[in-house]
Amino acid sequence: MVGVPMTVVITGAAGAVGTRVVRRLERDLGEIDIRAVDRQAIGAGEGIEVKTIDLAVDDLTSVFAGATTIVHLATTVYPDVDDPSADELELAILRRVLDAASEMGVGHLVVLSTAMVYGAWVGNPVPLTEEAMVRPNPDFGWASVRADVERLALEWGQAPERVVSVLRPTALVADDALGQLARVLHAARIGIAAEGDPPVQYLHIDDLAGAISTVISTRFDGVANVAPDGWIPPDSLADLEGLTARIRVPSWAARAFAALRSQAGLSPIPPGIVPYTSHSWVVANDRLRMLGWQPDYSNEEAWVVSHEPNALDRLPARRRQELALVTAVLVLSGLVVGVVVAVRRLRRR
Repeated sequence: MVGVPMTVVITGAAGAVGTRVVRRLERDLGEIDIRAVDRQAIGAGEGIEVKTIDLAVDDLTSVFAGATTIVHLATTVYPDVDDPSADELELAILRRVLDAASEMGVGHLVVLSTAMVYGAWVGNPVPLTEEAMVRPNPDFGWASVRADVERLALEWGQAPERVVSVLRPTALVADDALGQLARVLHAARIGIAAEGDPPVQYLHIDDLAGAISTVISTRFDGVANVAPDGWIPPDSLADLEGLTARIRVPSWAARAFAALRSQAGLSPIPPGIVPYTSHSWVVANDRLRMLGWQPDYSNEEAWVVSHEPNALDRLPARRRQELALVTAVLVLSGLVVGVVVAVRRLRRR
C-alpha cells in the first residue's frame, strides 16, 4: 500500500470504538483520508470528513465513493438485549453496505465479530485458535448474529479483487468502565451463578483500535482473534474481584433464573450467556501478533483500569469472604422473592 492514497470510511464512528479508531488511524497511518459516518453527530477533528446518514435507508454509494477501505462498526444489536427485529436489521444494513461497496469498487472491508462465535462448550481447547469451528451457543442471539455477519462478509470477500478482515475480540473494557459484553458476563457471574470457573480475558478498547489500524495498514485477509497474551485464571480473577456475592447452582437452574429475571425486567442477563460463564472460550492472539500488533494492556491491567477501587478492596481477605457469604445469602433471598413476583406477573398476562 506504500504510495497508494488511502481513503478509509468508518461506520459507527460516533461510538466508543469508532471514535478511538479515528484517533488511532490519524496517529498510526499519517497521510490518509478518513471519512467518519454515523447517524449521530460526530465530534471529529480537523481534516476528518463527516457524514451524518442512516445506513438502513440512505444512499451509500456517494459515501463509499473513492474509498479504499470500509471499517464497518455500526451495529443495531447488543449482548444484553434479545431483539429479533434488531438482528434482522443488523444483517440488512450489512447487505446494503456490501452492495454499495461492490458498486463503488471498494477493495477492503473490516468487520467486527466476537470470540464468542466459537461457543462455550465442554472440551474447548485452551486457547482457541482461528482454526476452531464457529459454533456459537445457539440461544445466545448476539453471538449467532455476529457469526452471520462473518459469513456474509467472507462470502463478499471471495472475489479476487477484495480483501476482508474479520476481527474476533474478547470482552471489551475501557478506563473506569466495562463494555456491554463485560457487564453482562459480570452480572451473570454474581448472585445465582452457574457452576464452573473458566479462565477469562479482558481487552482494552484502545488495543482493539490498534488491531483495526494494524489490519488496515497490512491489508490483512482473513480472520484474527483479538485478545491480550494469555488469560486470567479463576483464582486470580477471584482475588481481583474481591467481595462477590454468589450462590452456585446447576447450569439449568441458572438459566431458568436468568430467563425469569429477564422476562420480568429484573435483569439484563440473557439465558444464553450462562454457558459462557461456565466453559472456556479464551483465544490465542498469535495471528494478529504476527502482523505486528502488540497490546498495551495485559488482561489483568485491562481489568484493573476498568474498575474503580472501593473501601471493600482494603479489607482483609478473611473479612471479605465473611461479607461475601452474608451478601450471597441476602442476594439469594432477594432473588427468590423476585422470581416469585416474576412468576405471578407472568401468570397474570
